[in-house]
Amino acid sequence: MIRTSVAALAALLASTSLTPSAMAQTTSAASSGAVPAAATVAQAGGFAASPETDPYLWLEEVDGARAMEWVHAQNARTLSILQGDPRYATLHQEALDIVQSRDRIPSPGFTHDGHIDNFWQDAQHVRGVWRRTTLDSYRTATPQWETILDVDALAAAEDANWVYKGSTCLPPEERYCLISLSNGGKDAVTLREFDSVERKFVEGGVVLPESKGGASWIDKDTLLVSRDFGPGTLTDSGYPMVVKRMKRGQTLEQAETLFTGQPTDVSVSGYTLRDADGAVKAVLINRAVDFYSSETWRVTDDGALIQLPLPAKSDIAGLVDGRLLVTLKQDWTAPSGQTFQTGDLIAWPLEAWLADARTLAQLVLRPTERQAIEGMNVTRNRLVVALYDNVRGSVRVYTPGEGAWAYTTLDLPQNVSVGVGSASEKDDKVFVSVTGYLNPSSLWLADAATGVVDQVKSMPAKFDATGMKVDQFQARSADGTMIPYFVVHKADMPLDGSNPTVLYGYGGFESSLLPGYSATVGKLWLERGGVYVIANTRGGGEFGPRWHEAALQQNRQRAHEDFQAVALDLIARDITSQPKLGIMGGSQGGLFMGAMLTQRPDLINAAVIQVPLFDMLRFHKLLAGASWIGEYGNPDIPEQRAWIEQYSPYQNLRAGQPYPEVFIHTSTKDDRVHPGHARKAAARLEELGYPVLFYENTDGGHAAGANLQETARRLALEYTYLSRRLMDTPAQQ
Repeated sequence: MIRTSVAALAALLASTSLTPSAMAQTTSAASSGAVPAAATVAQAGGFAASPETDPYLWLEEVDGARAMEWVHAQNARTLSILQGDPRYATLHQEALDIVQSRDRIPSPGFTHDGHIDNFWQDAQHVRGVWRRTTLDSYRTATPQWETILDVDALAAAEDANWVYKGSTCLPPEERYCLISLSNGGKDAVTLREFDSVERKFVEGGVVLPESKGGASWIDKDTLLVSRDFGPGTLTDSGYPMVVKRMKRGQTLEQAETLFTGQPTDVSVSGYTLRDADGAVKAVLINRAVDFYSSETWRVTDDGALIQLPLPAKSDIAGLVDGRLLVTLKQDWTAPSGQTFQTGDLIAWPLEAWLADARTLAQLVLRPTERQAIEGMNVTRNRLVVALYDNVRGSVRVYTPGEGAWAYTTLDLPQNVSVGVGSASEKDDKVFVSVTGYLNPSSLWLADAATGVVDQVKSMPAKFDATGMKVDQFQARSADGTMIPYFVVHKADMPLDGSNPTVLYGYGGFESSLLPGYSATVGKLWLERGGVYVIANTRGGGEFGPRWHEAALQQNRQRAHEDFQAVALDLIARDITSQPKLGIMGGSQGGLFMGAMLTQRPDLINAAVIQVPLFDMLRFHKLLAGASWIGEYGNPDIPEQRAWIEQYSPYQNLRAGQPYPEVFIHTSTKDDRVHPGHARKAAARLEELGYPVLFYENTDGGHAAGANLQETARRLALEYTYLSRRLMDTPAQQ
């Protein structure tokens, strides 16, 4: 088993918790505190083609006095408009009630000894509490929780703005843990050693100062550490380039350097591969050469490094029954001579394979063209896989064998999303989540050995879905590819183009948009007569690695055309029309929104642009941006710059276009996607004479919310804006 998640790196680097669940009156530049129109810059190559020709480069100074003065003026104007709308107060209260409700399902995590851990936030625990109970107690309606760590109390005692980012505990006892604490929600964290039995920080224990990166236990007195060790130890992306082995009592400077990557790498990190009893079977180092290509090195007992014979595009997925599980993201011929395909899940007997790379691999699963593996975990003796077919999920349980691995399918609800959760190392129990757009989330406990499944918990309905339905349609993209999308709506909606509709998209980093129950979308939009649409465009992972690769780099425009095709199809079906159609997306999805705004503004009347990428000629220069060159290409290479500048929203904003008033929001403390992207987008739009609403949360990280109150405010602002633009006739500005 992999007790610290390496596969989560991609999610950490690129994802955002701004999910599909989750927006105006204008004033003059002078009265709003907006940036005065910049003088026209004469240059070869166009606006912002270089730093010298970008009049808003100063907005990239995150905490600069001039930039923050601009932010505060923008916030004051936007909040006065949106919070002044009579609908805001109700929407805010409804959002707050939802995010702070106590009848949510507490997400369970098995400890090694079979207890259940959970991290919980509500109105009384705004920052959250790490707590523990027994499995039997968890299965009751009112579990008896014991507090392990109260983050609110810790923050108050230390007068610090702590945001809990997780813990890594030493198997198998899991008494000693490294707690990740972020100042205000940044990706960078401080690591502190904590005794989960004594429930206090270890006096004289491990403390690692704020940095991106992490640490993994080898044993009680030894850590693998990837951090900022000083000048020359971070990649161009701002992530660790060095892995050290640190003994208890050593300083970071005294720790032994095991591996040093290259500045052009995304990151390097260390982790241990352990069996179900917590025994270390391999000490590994991952070198992420780019976002999708990596090397894995094994550290021998004497400190030597041996590169594992794996393809560059592959992921180690776990260890079960002594067999190493690997997913492939490229066609590959193994040292054994066997050939495998993109998307395959394969396995080797670990010890035999480490001794001889020519050891035969077993093909465990080969998804079809319309299938994708969306998650997996291992129990003590079984492999559990969430397999999706045309964006509908099922759960398979595989039993390791000498030949083909036999599998069974768990008896769960159909035509929904399923997620494989925490798995027991004592036996074969595993939690499985089930959800749909109109199906409140439920949690099931499965015995992977017997196939028995029991519903353990379910959420009450958070909005009235009476008379609502979900349809799945397909739109033909510009190159003829059929793009699936879901429409959530009232069954009796008129097909006359009059329905206020929000189209959500992401379209990158192999991140799939799967059906899921969103109480806030339901309460703040659907229940009020809105229609919600989710586009499964290329660039995502809905149909596996090939679906993602189809929109990589020089093919990025395909994903934009897919999104446009869905909008055109909605209008052709008379579900909605341009005055009633809005779009929403965050992070990479914010780039998606910018591309739609600059390429097909005639299709939309609203855009919620969340923590976006926008200046794609400088994305690789800002914070973690260099790590995304594998997704977009490198603007410093002329051939690649040529395809990027064709769609980079910042440079492609023009005067005299039918741009609707947009709502852009970001976070000052976002240390992943630079807030300068959003700031510069708003400033440029204002310079060109367009109305724009801009809001910057001066706390919180890439998720744009350090606590539940801020999350509720963001949601209320978004849906107030959407109401003004799509539900009012004519749209308010």
